[in-house]
Amino acid sequence: MTARKPMLILIAGPYRSGTGDNPQALAANLARLEAAAWPIFQAGHVPMIGEWVALPVLRGGGADSIAHPLAAEVLYPTAERLLQHCDAVLRLPGESKGADQDVAIATQRGLPVYYSIDEIPALGQLPATV
Repeated sequence: MTARKPMLILIAGPYRSGTGDNPQALAANLARLEAAAWPIFQAGHVPMIGEWVALPVLRGGGADSIAHPLAAEVLYPTAERLLQHCDAVLRLPGESKGADQDVAIATQRGLPVYYSIDEIPALGQLPATV
């Protein structure tokens, strides 16, 4: 039997939805996603937000804003690739096509989907792996 290991948990929720790509609204949505990172970390896990990966990739591809046409080739595909490495998803409230897609992918892969930080088991509460 091996030791329990931290889960890599994708935090999924509204980022671009309803913002009209307004930079202040995007920043507020990212801050809301990031607010969930600390409690996940405190529970012994590794929080992940797709935009933490996708936004630098987008800038690296020459996009100067989230409205750039390259965003369609980067945002959702980044989350899909990340979900190949994640152990669970935390779905925050709010309308979001991307977050709903993350939940669908996680469900297809048999990953747990949590709808509240309180549902995420602390590291010490996870069953040991064989």
